[in-house]
Amino acid sequence: MVHSEPGPPSEEMSVSMLEALFSRSPVGLHLLDTDLRIVRVNTATPALRGLTSKDVVGRRLQDVYDVVGDDVAALVRDVLDTGVPLRGRVLRARVRNSPVEVRHVEVTALRLDNPRGEALGLAVTGIDVTERERGRCRGRVLDTVRRTVGRSLDAAVTGEELVEAVVPAFADIAVVEVVDAVLRGDEPPLAPLPGDTPLMRTAFRSRHDRPPAAHPVGDVRRLPGPTPFTRALADLRPRVVRLAPDAPWYDVDAPRADAIRSTRAHTLLAAPLTLRGTVLGLLSLYRTGDTPPFDEGDRRLAVELAAHTALCVDNARRFTREHTVAATVQRQLLPREPESHTSLETAYLSLTGVDPGSWYDTIALSGARTALVVGSVAGRGLNAATTMGQLRTVIRSLSAFDLPPDELLARLHDTTAELAHERACRPYGGPLRREMLCADCVYAIHDPLSGSCVMACAGRLSPLVVRPDRTVGVPDAPSGPRLGTVGDTPFGSVAFEVPSGSVLVFTSDPRLTAHLAEHPGPLRMAPEFHDRSLQDLCDAVVYALPPGLAAGDAAMIVARVHSFPADRCATWQLPSEADAVAEARRRAHDRLVAWKVDEETAFNTELIVSELVTNAIRHGTPPVQLRLINDRTLTCEVLDGSAAAPRLRHARTADEGGRGLFIAAQLARAWGTRYSPEGKTIWTEQTLPEDGDDGRVSI
Repeated sequence: MVHSEPGPPSEEMSVSMLEALFSRSPVGLHLLDTDLRIVRVNTATPALRGLTSKDVVGRRLQDVYDVVGDDVAALVRDVLDTGVPLRGRVLRARVRNSPVEVRHVEVTALRLDNPRGEALGLAVTGIDVTERERGRCRGRVLDTVRRTVGRSLDAAVTGEELVEAVVPAFADIAVVEVVDAVLRGDEPPLAPLPGDTPLMRTAFRSRHDRPPAAHPVGDVRRLPGPTPFTRALADLRPRVVRLAPDAPWYDVDAPRADAIRSTRAHTLLAAPLTLRGTVLGLLSLYRTGDTPPFDEGDRRLAVELAAHTALCVDNARRFTREHTVAATVQRQLLPREPESHTSLETAYLSLTGVDPGSWYDTIALSGARTALVVGSVAGRGLNAATTMGQLRTVIRSLSAFDLPPDELLARLHDTTAELAHERACRPYGGPLRREMLCADCVYAIHDPLSGSCVMACAGRLSPLVVRPDRTVGVPDAPSGPRLGTVGDTPFGSVAFEVPSGSVLVFTSDPRLTAHLAEHPGPLRMAPEFHDRSLQDLCDAVVYALPPGLAAGDAAMIVARVHSFPADRCATWQLPSEADAVAEARRRAHDRLVAWKVDEETAFNTELIVSELVTNAIRHGTPPVQLRLINDRTLTCEVLDGSAAAPRLRHARTADEGGRGLFIAAQLARAWGTRYSPEGKTIWTEQTLPEDGDDGRVSI
């Protein structure tokens, strides 16, 4: 069978096609003359909704359609003048003098030319794409909410992020209310929500200027019922409600009803914030004025918005709960009040919102010395708080051995490595196993008798020193490895002078130390705080911090140095001879009488002096030195040049000696050995009866 080539369409076919376009095509079609007047329209034209072609033909296009945001006359005139088609332009428009809502119309305009190329007019097509555009708008809103809502672990901020994302893109007014107990980290109540449950309004946003609100943000109140809001919180089903001027539930919640009337809101979409059958809060969306009412597609979108927001609020609740527990544990593990000694006055900075892994401590040492400790464990939550408590306990235990700072940190490093190994051996899949254990710490010992401070650092921590001449400096201490990390770098120590009147500032955050070093304004006022509390200086530091560097992110110790009273310390160099024992006892007696020490304590001290000096002469090497210190306790120290360690033992019945150190230990509250480059020091401490319960001597 032979097929012939199709010929050109007949005139009858062309006319038939045009008639079909104007009578049966779903695409709206307008024919315009060169004056942009409508010559003919088809039955699918949006303008014919409620009108006839006679009402439209002969009118200008801009007189028929009220286009929002664009000049339709200018758009089609440009096509007529240039011949460049306008394709697929989406306009928001509605027919003038018609109650029909604003619709989205996809417009295409083509110029019609005669065979000579002269413009005859325009063909303008319009397709109603309102539902398509609304679907795209809903998709954009949902994408924005998923990207921007929940970036912080704060339920109130989550609400603010939500209302910012949906107004005005999806609603004219948005309100978020969260169960008050959820904001504190408590478990959310099960549905239906009890009527006496208080909710806090955490966020409000409106597209209108100075919109009236039923209640201010931050207001905590119980929702009166029954209303659409309480019903949504009872059955956990979102509701689209047309707001009539005289709705029956207005009398139940008069403030909200007044706000609705004032904003001319015509539709409410109430969606509960729910998760696993529990109620976390409520999302209320309103549309006002000429905005189209919410429909079923909007209701489905609100369900997804509420579900995402509820999950974010619950994450914030869990974080708040864990942080509260960790902060409680931290408060129990940290010292309640700073220890202020005769030569060192200390204060702790307010720790509101502090990282649970940060800690501080002041430890009384022998010889009127004080250890100052600040550190920070990497990580968050309860695990960081408990690890902090372990490290603080280890430091206190090691400090009892009078170790130098660098040696103490070396042993602390070994202990931290053991804890890290225990963590790494936990079962696979546990979150703690994947979290590396490491910490920063600075350990310093202040000696008021020498007017110096010896310090060692693990990590990047280092104190600031404010001297009486107002100079602010950071000691050049060798930075050792972070506690718990792998490495053979040894710890080093540095000694520096701290004259009377100096102020030491220890922080657990190197950023804060760096900021105070670069902006030492409040610290240079430290000498002016000589007669005022250190808490005033702490407040001055906090007030001077920039907003992005809160003091609540670091633990801080502020210490003011005082000179030790010269009449409270006595030192004697003794010859390495047997006669020196009697001389030492006599000098100790005279000094104790001058200090008005009671007879029993004085007798015990003389006996301790006798035994310790005897041991130093017999078993040690010159030089021998005796020192008595009348501080928070009565301290007796005997130094000799030997590094041999003494050993406390119980002498047998027939032994004539060997009881000296045992006797001294029985008479003293505490005793120990301290080593230095010059040799060793054996010390004892006795409680002075007149010191009171805390064992401190006031001067």
